[in-house]
Amino acid sequence: MEQYKQEFIDFMIESDVLKFGDFTLKSGRKSPFFMNAGAYVTGTQLRKLGEYYAKAIHDNYGLDFDVLFGPAYKGIPLSVATTMAISELYGKDVRYCSNRKEVKDHGDTGILLGSGLKDGDRVMIIEDVTTSGKSIEETFPILRAQADVQIKGLIVSLNRCERGKSEKPVTALEEIRELYGFPTAAIVTMEEVVEYLYNRPHNGKIIIDDQMKASIDAYYAQYGVGKQ
Repeated sequence: MEQYKQEFIDFMIESDVLKFGDFTLKSGRKSPFFMNAGAYVTGTQLRKLGEYYAKAIHDNYGLDFDVLFGPAYKGIPLSVATTMAISELYGKDVRYCSNRKEVKDHGDTGILLGSGLKDGDRVMIIEDVTTSGKSIEETFPILRAQADVQIKGLIVSLNRCERGKSEKPVTALEEIRELYGFPTAAIVTMEEVVEYLYNRPHNGKIIIDDQMKASIDAYYAQYGVGKQ
């Protein structure tokens, strides 16, 4: 596993973004872990987060794109922080773009924040996590309605490695790839998180012990795709 992935897992734990316990997700699933990207709240955290995203985008896609699109609302700071990190780390300027939940009819009008979109733009989509793919259902038509853009891919911070909305044995990210025809990737997968944290001390504490590992295994036995 790449060093930055190990550091990112530690970073999620230290930022109280990735938690383990008993959680009920929006989907209604009972999960032994939960990720909340809204817990990244300081300038230092956002700077580091942007760097991890930038490295993952570079490793998975290269930098051959023009616009980084972050769906409202959580995608807005992600797109801003990551475009800054791409400039700092790789010397490449890409534009950031996000959508508004409501169309603005005065001043800076329209549905978009940041850069506009034009025909031929190559767009990378950035999100925090994808469980069901619902966000892409909303994002995809917004992008297509603005211009004839080429979507280069989707990057998320954590691939939960569980089934999407269909009963097919594919993850939500794989489902998006099949439905929309663009590649998907994550900074880390939940498999990598478990592999890295299982029975490994983190600041003197075991985050994933045998009992938690059993709970995670049981969760994936029900909602996984046979990879965990």
